[in-house]
Amino acid sequence: MDKDLYRSLLPLVNDKTSMELLMQYAEARIPSLHNALEQAQTIEAVRAMQGRIAELRRFKTLREEVLEGSK
Repeated sequence: MDKDLYRSLLPLVNDKTSMELLMQYAEARIPSLHNALEQAQTIEAVRAMQGRIAELRRFKTLREEVLEGSK
């Protein structure tokens, strides 16, 4: 990502309420994806669910990533 995009994300990651809501969303979504992962019938579906879970977990480090990228 380029520096301008990181800078445009600064208001989101610096707003405590927004970040808390984003974390709540991610934490609520992960269990439903775990259930879907358990029921996946193909390796492609398993990989897709794993990728979705990994992206949601990246929200936990989003603030640090944005702050570092905006420098």
